[in-house]
Amino acid sequence: MVQAGAKDPEAPPRLPLVLASASPRRLELLARIGVVPDQVMPAEIDETPQKAELPHRLAARLAREKALALPPLDALVLAADTVVGVGRRLLGKPADADEARRFLTLLSGRRHRVHTGLALRLPDGRLRERLVESCVTFQRLTEQQLDAYLETGEWQGKAGGYAIQGRAEAFVRFLSGSHSNVVGLPLYETTQMLRGCGWLRP
Repeated sequence: MVQAGAKDPEAPPRLPLVLASASPRRLELLARIGVVPDQVMPAEIDETPQKAELPHRLAARLAREKALALPPLDALVLAADTVVGVGRRLLGKPADADEARRFLTLLSGRRHRVHTGLALRLPDGRLRERLVESCVTFQRLTEQQLDAYLETGEWQGKAGGYAIQGRAEAFVRFLSGSHSNVVGLPLYETTQMLRGCGWLRP
């Protein structure tokens, strides 16, 4: 595969790529596959769930709204949103350590799903969208484990109150699906979307 930004004299110039996210984790994940956005423009939207909105629908809607929130650009706009769900219950980013403890207590010894919506906006305004789901099962957590994890502060700003790329990976008994999806950006699907529009070339 030709790396992003590599020169190919027979290929037309690629469009700039804009990441509509302030997440450092998504930048790190993109770097793993050789993708460096030309610009980062976090989209400011209301992320409040709608009444009775299911986790996977929320992830897809927020990614779509983030992609559409930026002004018209002669560029590709990549947006994503990750939501953790336990059944019909949504677990967003905990407001404080007490809420993070409640989230982790709910996840303890149970299976949950991590949904990431992807949206790629083309310069003409059209959208290409994907929805990716991973299933994660935590071991049963003791109070000592909860206390120790909360003290790390890893839960801050993380959907579901944990970071699988950090110490919480030790809690995972079983994972089905994309690991990078649980971190915040499914790399296989992202690669396919960028390749499908010609930004990444074989």
